[in-house]
Amino acid sequence: QVQLVESGGGLVQAGGSLRLSCEASGRTFSGAAMGWFRQAPGKEREFVAAIRWSGGGSYYADTVKGRFTISRDNAKNTVYLQMSSLKPEDTAVYYCAVAFGDYSGSYYSERFDYWGQGTQVTVSS
Repeated sequence: QVQLVESGGGLVQAGGSLRLSCEASGRTFSGAAMGWFRQAPGKEREFVAAIRWSGGGSYYADTVKGRFTISRDNAKNTVYLQMSSLKPEDTAVYYCAVAFGDYSGSYYSERFDYWGQGTQVTVSS
């Protein structure tokens, strides 16, 4: 059974940085893609970034491009989201997700098959 466990959330001041981690287990992930989504209170869940587990290819929402970086450590089965220059509008619960099969950069949450429990990120002004 696939399990995704996020960590690294917390409270940070605007302009600060945080690094989120997502440890995956339960299945072989080569050929899959890992994504980060977020959901703020009263808003729909939105795509943040994604990366293929093997080979090239990373994708970012325009709202985070240039500030966030997604990366992976295949040996640790872990995906990271380095967040810099954080803004109050980045405040949300951040979710890790995995998409099996061919992934071509979809931003739709329906494309992803398994989800973590989420980790809260709060950016104060």
